[in-house]
Amino acid sequence: MEQKVLIIGAGVAGAEAAAQLAENGIRVCLLEKSAETGGNVKNWVKLFPDFTSAQDVRNGIFDKLKHPNIEVRTGVTVHKLAEENGQWIAEDQQGNRYEASAVLLASGFEPFDANRKEELGYGIYDNIITSIEFEKATKAGQLLTTQGNAPKRIAFLNCVGSRDEKVGNNYCSRVCCINAVKQAIEYKELVPDGEAYVFYMDLRMSGQCYEELYRRSQQDFSVNFIRGRISEASGTIDKRVQIKAEDTLTGLPLKITVDMLVLMVGMEPSEGTRLLARQNGIAGEYGFAQAAGTFLADNQTGKQGLFLAGTCKRPLTIPETLADARSASLQIMEYLK
Repeated sequence: MEQKVLIIGAGVAGAEAAAQLAENGIRVCLLEKSAETGGNVKNWVKLFPDFTSAQDVRNGIFDKLKHPNIEVRTGVTVHKLAEENGQWIAEDQQGNRYEASAVLLASGFEPFDANRKEELGYGIYDNIITSIEFEKATKAGQLLTTQGNAPKRIAFLNCVGSRDEKVGNNYCSRVCCINAVKQAIEYKELVPDGEAYVFYMDLRMSGQCYEELYRRSQQDFSVNFIRGRISEASGTIDKRVQIKAEDTLTGLPLKITVDMLVLMVGMEPSEGTRLLARQNGIAGEYGFAQAAGTFLADNQTGKQGLFLAGTCKRPLTIPETLADARSASLQIMEYLK
């Protein structure tokens, strides 16, 4: 096959699809807006539910981009994508044009901006961080407050930017519940005598081994789970965090002071996903790209030669994203035939 495929986004979905296509003799041009490949997975240290090294997973995925049929270009932001005379043309911010027989949109997601939830105090008070910042802090094997001490009491808040009508995101980001369980365990491993609290609306442990990890967090690590959302978080004079919430199981108000609050931020479509989906008339609910069909055409769109893979469509886990990328590559190969 002499056809060329253009893939926009070099995260998990884009990289896996590129590798599958290249192995089948198809030339691929992979465009990534960041200075390096890796997407959001490069933010993680260990992956749920079995604490697999994220670096090992990244190596397994992105080492395959060394294939001679794959051309990787980083630092390229595609701001225009359109079909012209049966070919797909992408144009970047410098006016460079890239032509291909088919395009795979794998532009992914971006984490919810916690600054939009002012009542939670992020960016206002010390020791209120996001789940991504928690990962960065634990990468070196230590978690410290702004005062330089290990937090003796920590709280994790689920559904920040997800299932929230106030910010316009009514959907579930799917990974936050189990990620909070994972991070609570990681905290207890670093601070065995510390107290960990997880605030939740309801826990969605639908993946394989998720329920087992949830049970283990309580039995082996004494993680406390509180059903209820935090209504307000504020700083104290000694730079701790005071939390106001309601325990919805007992119906009683709750006030607790912790050394650190971790906001489990959800997924939103990336800026590139929103832009290119709008340009091609495939913008779905909340700004994600809309596939042609949920069951039989989940990687296809209403436009010939334009395909979708990964979290540009909706929140997915890494295993789901890999499977979706492989499915998209098969659809593209059928189309090119």
